[in-house]
Amino acid sequence: MVDDLFSPRFSPSGPDYLEGLNTEQRLAVETTQGPLLILAGAGTGKTRVLTTRFAHILLQQLAWPEQILAVTFTNKAAREMRERISAILDRPVENLWLGTFHSLCVRMLRQHAALIGLERNFTILDTDDQIRLLKQVMEPWRLDPKRYPPARIMHQIQLWKDRALLPDAITPAQDTELANGQVRAIYAAYQARLKELNACDFGDLMLHMVTIFRQHPEVLERYQSRFRYILVDEYQDTNAIQYLWLRLLARRKDGQPANIACVGDDDQSIYSWRGADIANILRFEKDFPGATIIRLEKNYRSTPRILSAASQIIAHNEDRLGKTLQPGRTDVDGDPIEVISTPDSDDEARIVGARIQTLHEQGHAYGSMAILMRAGFQTRSFEDSLMRMGIPYQVIGGLRFYERAEIRDAIAYMRAVLYPLDDLAFERIVNLPKRGFGNVALSRLRLAAQEAGLSLQQTLQKQLDQGLVKGKNAATLGEFMAALSHAREITSKDGHVIATETILEESGYLTMWRDDPKTVEAAGRLDNIRELLRAIGEFPTMDAFLEHIALVMDGDMAQDEQDRVSLMTLHAAKGLEFPTVFLPGWEEGIFPSQRSLDEGGNQALEEERRLAYVGLTRARERAFILHAASRRIYANWQDSLPSRFIDELPEDQIVRHTVSQQAQRSGSFFNRSPRPSMNRPSSSRYGTKKAAPRPAIPLGATIRHKRYGEGTVVALDGEQLSVNFEDVGLKRIMAGFVEIVP
Repeated sequence: MVDDLFSPRFSPSGPDYLEGLNTEQRLAVETTQGPLLILAGAGTGKTRVLTTRFAHILLQQLAWPEQILAVTFTNKAAREMRERISAILDRPVENLWLGTFHSLCVRMLRQHAALIGLERNFTILDTDDQIRLLKQVMEPWRLDPKRYPPARIMHQIQLWKDRALLPDAITPAQDTELANGQVRAIYAAYQARLKELNACDFGDLMLHMVTIFRQHPEVLERYQSRFRYILVDEYQDTNAIQYLWLRLLARRKDGQPANIACVGDDDQSIYSWRGADIANILRFEKDFPGATIIRLEKNYRSTPRILSAASQIIAHNEDRLGKTLQPGRTDVDGDPIEVISTPDSDDEARIVGARIQTLHEQGHAYGSMAILMRAGFQTRSFEDSLMRMGIPYQVIGGLRFYERAEIRDAIAYMRAVLYPLDDLAFERIVNLPKRGFGNVALSRLRLAAQEAGLSLQQTLQKQLDQGLVKGKNAATLGEFMAALSHAREITSKDGHVIATETILEESGYLTMWRDDPKTVEAAGRLDNIRELLRAIGEFPTMDAFLEHIALVMDGDMAQDEQDRVSLMTLHAAKGLEFPTVFLPGWEEGIFPSQRSLDEGGNQALEEERRLAYVGLTRARERAFILHAASRRIYANWQDSLPSRFIDELPEDQIVRHTVSQQAQRSGSFFNRSPRPSMNRPSSSRYGTKKAAPRPAIPLGATIRHKRYGEGTVVALDGEQLSVNFEDVGLKRIMAGFVEIVP
């Protein structure tokens, strides 16, 4: 089937692209018939398996490139997969159906847009434009935006879209009482307005294709026949509509099992809050009877100690298909995981900063270290500590390039040039910079446009031509419309890069920032716009660039390569790895999150445990787990107990420290021998030794705490004391953070 372009290269042991694969990896590559689930644990080489399998199908002449559908969750993963396939084949491969769910659906939808009432050149709205449009749509309902924020209503609409629900398909059980039960009607009006604008939002990209597949079986059959093989990455992260889209494509009329291979890890399913359903991977065998399951358990990333700890924690979960990570690295056991108890969260941040500085002085790059937190509010204390110590850092997940105001403005100008019917883009820029065209004038223009059945641009141009716009406004708006027209001419003559620079210059937008004396950010904004102009030059057309940025999601932009410590949440860390990882805040209520437990019960607890597993398996060489006896949460201090996950760690793979307030004041913690706490065995790299027992605190003893003062012990529960303090009343305290008053 495949010509000599893809002829395999052979060595005595077989094709050389299979060399270096372990037994399970090779089996996953060479199992090419029927449904296949590849359970790939953290660090087990799933990307290599997936790309090698793709190349293997081509090289074994089982399909043409365009007959393989390969789905990823990020554009970055798709690029990496494409590059690896090309490297195996020694040449670029064209006509690949390889990309994210949404980019593949855009490609399909451009071909079939007419079936759902759109033109092929439809616009994809970003989040900002979605909210602005929804606000307009909501006006007839006269809802209080403070009581019913448009963002909350949009969230509900997107939830329905993620479940493949059109407005008329929402049952009473699926409906919501939000906004007095009117959200479904608002959803219908919002969808109608999108069609009028020849636009769709991000959720529509999959919703429209599933709708087309359901309503036009001949289209679905065409794609079912086209794709001989389907490959899916990160299957555990699929939501309802992604699952449905895949199931429709994988269905075969002849009743034979589909050649669908899904790679995933049920132990790393951590995105239920954005719709991911772990049940999708757990029921794979039920969905595809006779499916083969191959487990990749040999981890080549982390030391045996880290793997042992991660495996023992995740083994406490019940809803899992089951696997145990095995060390692929046999050269070293690695350091034990350090579990560090601190007096409070400020001390925790200082300790992490001191440890980072020590490691850096020992030759470890700042960029090799990461601080992974359960919740965003934990970040502040670490930023303060690192700044005070002069340690460079970056917060992963901050404001992204395409979310900055000046970039959104420039893109809106580009859209207004390219799409004269794009009212949302026009509304953003018509008074930017100020042209005396405020909200009242815009409302009048919008009404006139609706009555005439024209776009806002067409209506304003008509009013200018008829002399209906008077005075100074006529001149400024006339110059604005002329600049848009001039940019369109330049686009066809000199290209989209020059056209973009021209419209930003002639509209006065760049001058607005050059002449802005009131903000030190103006120069940075101009630098960002220059970077934007460089970025669009990498695309053949403005259309291609606008479609690209509409599809770019979290993590797709390259991070600054400077040597900096990374701060991020555990959710943001998935897919990354670092030689050294700090895991602070392992306390009940923080991790596991009390809010998650209250809302989701045992299922939420298991997802929290999967987060712990993800955090530990980000570490290659060393991991530090920290918990504080008292934590500042926003403006208040709260007492804390160690996370239950700490008790699930294997004692022979960890070493425990308790940092006293005195040690913190002396700054000597990392210069002294660790003092194990809680009277438990502590391990060293040379074996296990018994900790010296600490004097027990008897019932009725008078103790002193650094923050609460003196109190009386009224109850004992192992190392947890119930103490009645003179000033603050009853508190539960860990014994390691008090001292007996003689």
